[in-house]
Amino acid sequence: MTTQKTGLVISAHSADFVWRAGGAIALHQKQGVQMHIVCLSYGERGESAKLWRQPNMTEERVKQVREQEARAAADILGATIEFLDLGDYPLQADKEILFELADIYRRLQPGFVLSHSLHDPYNYDHPRAAHLAQEARIIAQAEGHNPGEKVIAAPPFYCFEPHQPEQCNWKPDVLLDITSVWDQKYQAIQCMQGQEHLWEYYTRVALQRGVQAKRNIGIIAAKNIIYGEAYQSLFPRVTENLE
Repeated sequence: MTTQKTGLVISAHSADFVWRAGGAIALHQKQGVQMHIVCLSYGERGESAKLWRQPNMTEERVKQVREQEARAAADILGATIEFLDLGDYPLQADKEILFELADIYRRLQPGFVLSHSLHDPYNYDHPRAAHLAQEARIIAQAEGHNPGEKVIAAPPFYCFEPHQPEQCNWKPDVLLDITSVWDQKYQAIQCMQGQEHLWEYYTRVALQRGVQAKRNIGIIAAKNIIYGEAYQSLFPRVTENLE
């Protein structure tokens, strides 16, 4: 009996996974990998300006709308999703949250993890999310944490593209062709009504990364790559050949 492969996405706010990893999520779902998204917060304070401009808006209502948007986007991408409601601006977590994330790792046994860049001077929630994701990964590997449970292996950890990569010490070393699932990703993007100003921006990012991916694959193997996503890996790749 084979167990379905899984991938884990840890998103600081409820829309981050859509802009930065929606293509990877949809692509791997099509390849038979069960993708699961953990939203650490709804982005209710700092990333919901359009909603707050509406009359008589409340924080609880903002959270509800943001969750609805994120669930609709996850459905389009084919992924499962859960929310930890840790707040934003600032996003804060304690030991119990780390243990909860470690439990998610152990439950899913992911083959790879996607999360934020390690630095972001414009949004401290993003690197906090990345560090939480990494620390929980380490805890989930530890035999002494809840002894007797199955520990995880060492899933590759990829940092997805921040909004301003040049300022975040982020340099991609993986370019992912998402042309075949771009329509899905853009439908998911359109679910994010609270941040409509980012739709065009992340379309341009995908086109730019598609150009770079096509250039790096070489003329002989060239595919009709139009849209791409970029990632920075944190750990070395272990292999028996370099092809």
